Amino acid sequence: MAGKMAKKFNIRGMFDGLRQSVSSSSPKSESDIEETIRSEDIQVAKTVRHGFPYQPTAMAFDSVQHILAIGTKSGSLRIFGQPGVDLHCHHGADVSVLQILFLVNEGALVTFCSDDNIHLWNYRQKRPEIVHSLKFQRERITCCHLSFQSKWLYVGTDKGNVHVVNIESFSLSGYVIMWNKAISLSRKTHPGPVLHLSDCPLDPSKLLIGFECGAIIFWDLKNKSADCRHQAAEPLRSISWHSEGKQFMSSHSDGSLLTWNVKTPGKPASIITPHAKPGKDGKTEQCKPITKVEWKSVRNGLLRSFWHGLRSSDPLVIFSGGMSYDRAGRTPCITVMTGKTTTVLEMEHTVIDFVVMCETPWQNDFQDPYAIVVLLQNDLVVIDLTSPGYPCFENPYPMDIHESPVTACQYFADCQTDLIPALYSVGSSKQKRSGFSEKRWPIKGGEWGASTCSYPEIVVTGHADGTVKFWDASAVTLQVLYKLKTAKLFEKPKNRVLEGQEDDPFAIYMIYLDQESRLLTLAGATHVMLFKFSKSEATLEVPSLDVSIVYEVFDDLDSPELDYPKPSLGVASQHNHSGSMGSHSSNASDSAKQSKPSLSVLSQQQKSGGSMGSYSSDGTRPEQMTALRVRPGSRKYPAGYHPDVVCLLTWTDNEHPGNVTSICTNSNYGLLAFGNESGLAIVDIVQKSCLLNLGTPDLYDPCVCSDEKPVDKNDGSSFSRSRSSSMSSLENVSREAIQCLVFTDSYTRKFDNFTSPCLWVGTSLGSVLVIVLNLPPSGDQRLTQPVIVSPSGTIFRLKGPIQCMSFLDCNGVIIPTLTSGAWRDSARDEMKNSKLQSTPQKLKLSPSSSTEVTDRQFAIICSEKQARVVSLPSQTCPYKARISENSFVVKADVVNLRGDSVCLACYVANGHIMVYSLPSLKLLLDIDFLPLSDLRVARTFCFSNIGHAMYMCSPTELQKITYSAEFCDNLSEMLGELFLPMETPEPPKQGFFKNLFGGGPSMLDREELFGESSGKSARGLATRVPGSGGIQGLQSQTQATVAGEVSRARQLLSERGEKLSGVSERTEEMAMQAEAYSNTAHQIMLKYKDKKWYQF
Repeated sequence: MAGKMAKKFNIRGMFDGLRQSVSSSSPKSESDIEETIRSEDIQVAKTVRHGFPYQPTAMAFDSVQHILAIGTKSGSLRIFGQPGVDLHCHHGADVSVLQILFLVNEGALVTFCSDDNIHLWNYRQKRPEIVHSLKFQRERITCCHLSFQSKWLYVGTDKGNVHVVNIESFSLSGYVIMWNKAISLSRKTHPGPVLHLSDCPLDPSKLLIGFECGAIIFWDLKNKSADCRHQAAEPLRSISWHSEGKQFMSSHSDGSLLTWNVKTPGKPASIITPHAKPGKDGKTEQCKPITKVEWKSVRNGLLRSFWHGLRSSDPLVIFSGGMSYDRAGRTPCITVMTGKTTTVLEMEHTVIDFVVMCETPWQNDFQDPYAIVVLLQNDLVVIDLTSPGYPCFENPYPMDIHESPVTACQYFADCQTDLIPALYSVGSSKQKRSGFSEKRWPIKGGEWGASTCSYPEIVVTGHADGTVKFWDASAVTLQVLYKLKTAKLFEKPKNRVLEGQEDDPFAIYMIYLDQESRLLTLAGATHVMLFKFSKSEATLEVPSLDVSIVYEVFDDLDSPELDYPKPSLGVASQHNHSGSMGSHSSNASDSAKQSKPSLSVLSQQQKSGGSMGSYSSDGTRPEQMTALRVRPGSRKYPAGYHPDVVCLLTWTDNEHPGNVTSICTNSNYGLLAFGNESGLAIVDIVQKSCLLNLGTPDLYDPCVCSDEKPVDKNDGSSFSRSRSSSMSSLENVSREAIQCLVFTDSYTRKFDNFTSPCLWVGTSLGSVLVIVLNLPPSGDQRLTQPVIVSPSGTIFRLKGPIQCMSFLDCNGVIIPTLTSGAWRDSARDEMKNSKLQSTPQKLKLSPSSSTEVTDRQFAIICSEKQARVVSLPSQTCPYKARISENSFVVKADVVNLRGDSVCLACYVANGHIMVYSLPSLKLLLDIDFLPLSDLRVARTFCFSNIGHAMYMCSPTELQKITYSAEFCDNLSEMLGELFLPMETPEPPKQGFFKNLFGGGPSMLDREELFGESSGKSARGLATRVPGSGGIQGLQSQTQATVAGEVSRARQLLSERGEKLSGVSERTEEMAMQAEAYSNTAHQIMLKYKDKKWYQF
């Protein structure tokens, strides 16, 4: 007995040794894979923001640096230079930016916000920062004014007082203009808040103060008294000086413009209402308020070529509003008046603010305006004042992202290198748009960054009107490449008659782009479209398929006495118009034998028009409709993306079919799959037929009747192949949506030796099902023989809806999706490509495995709650991670961080961004970055390769972020420079008689008026808060710039002196040579003077 036992032991040892020898030659196990990503390689930061600033509130322009600043309602500040120079910063709180003032040509600006804070920003650095803040506590700020080259800021308040702030120290001066001293003693009421403050161009010691009630005070800063007082009959809106400083113009709430002489109190010099029309009763019509007016002078003869038929000395009066209240006045507009000519420029959106661009920052010089920047509610318009007809400049910034609301986004970093040139070649960008000014874009400040990315990036946006836009997002720029309008495929929808139909029936909610084959799949609420790329135009008729994903649940199914058969998995026979056979699943013959299926499967027949009929279990045909109808007949499509097939989900008995929740396409298989809230459909894009359309419960066969309990051991040895207890009732299963779809070559069953084409399906209840795809041989057989679709029986279960799935080879490298190869455009290649779109029926090997069973892949599965790594084909779980208990994953993806190094990136609803290594699922980063406060962020957030991600931070703006430490280190070199050292224009030269008779501007020592001699400010009126920028940094940068300029000037002066010295020496040498030549010539003349001609 002992001998037998010993022999048995030896035989077992022999097999163990054999197994070890076999495993030793197999690829690396999960524990042997070297993971090269470390925690120090991960760092999250916002990079650049593109698009139009959402809900703008204020704007300013630096006329020397030529940069533009826009503030928003949420506290954002965008600073624009030349195209490609665009920086974003934030005040740190959700406050409205009410006014922006540039310290012209000094690299700083001042903002005041709705929380009564005044901030000084330093933008001499790549990332603008706040240097100082001053918080007003007892009075609300209503307006501010900063004189050119002055360090004293005038601040008006709601109580009618005017305070003075030192910009350098951000402290209040003791100098205060109280409202009761400014107004006339005869006035018995409070004048209201201060709406306007400005210096007199001729005399800076005089300050013009405008109150809301219409009172205008000409205040003498030195004497601390009012020189002159004016009173308008209507409430004040704005004031603008003439450059001579003798007159100013005010705009009012009744649409009138009043011109006042400084030295003439009382009545205005003139009153006009530019857009008032006489009524039937002889009275003028009422007009809307003129919210802002600008009065700009023009130098004699300078613009004679521009103002045709006008005197070139006529000033320009530019204002917003003032239109009559009739229907014609409902359109927002900007009005330009010069001489007797009035031009009304209509705008598409509400005018928020406008700035007139002038040649000089000096207010006492001729302004010579050349453009108007108009800030609208949803657009930025720049008008050319120097060209006839006042044309607009073509905006080079990507500010039309929100042309139609963005409903979907996809981001592709390190995309195919030939994709951007191909899209640009067929895009509208190559066609120059007409009607725009031919002058250079006037916002031209700053300079580009010193470095850029070595890889291309593309952003694809889907919009509510069915438009899809492709953008070149390489480095820190964004430029539109190509626009596709999908709404042209459909007939114009009639009045909404279907229950639950979308308000935007053409809206794009999902985008899937196969970069190599350039197949583009788009999904709306209840329709899916496939497009193929072509560089030539074509005339096509778009085939369409009506797809029904429905099933019926019988009431007696819950009875334990009912012995119901297995549900059918296949689709009953399908025939398309060409007569080719449709697909059958592996158990189609079994389902044909069942007399009464528990879950009805619709018998479908594809008609010539592409629609499919359906019948319920009782044999009656339910009424079916679709939300959209494809336009019949052939149409001509320009070069670009051409429609290949359209799938329409049908309403059955006016019941909504459920929105499309996932899409996937594989050009190698020639298949398209999409899921909705009820089930799954697979479409053969080669034969243009529907292979499968089933409710989600039908996909569980043959496990739907299994009594096995779910297995979820801690050691991860296996997964459940049965349905969990939460899925025991068909009523619960009916609410299971398809969340994720992936085509791949993988192991479908536990003991498979080879990989095979399959479709992995993730559901909203945490199930992952594997469907086997039996493809016919390539060539002509692929065009005629059906694709067999059958569930494999393999099911994995996770907690929470499935978010993403991906596959790694045995070395931990992402297995790329098999495609039909590089894109080809010729008709011959296209036909050849269509014949080779699928793999042969022979099962394929894994790209990284041999023929032994021990070879494996890794399936990475991430749900809203957890992530797991499944080893294939053994179906064991070597690694798993719990991502969140109290929140859920919004977006997850397996991406390449650098080279072949991969990681799992997750964005969680609590605002955390989490990064895990693969395949070990070690947590590399967990940072609180962006709380999910808007569903728009969840809908548009997407990860990409090389450590990039993107989301729509507002309805009009796109925010790019990075989670790569290497990119963060190089970001400062990529961002552009806003501030460049430039010479300040010389002040205007005054004529001899002006200086002689005192007509020129006077000098004002503001330091003496507002400095320490003015006393201390009121205690508790304002509190200073130091910022992160630091005044020392700003001063040091200024000093460094000045020192650099002085050093440069000295060097140039020295070089000039050396050159002058050399010139002097050469001049002296030439003079000596000339004198010697003169002496020689004189001697020769004396020698031959007395000789005769014959003596020579």
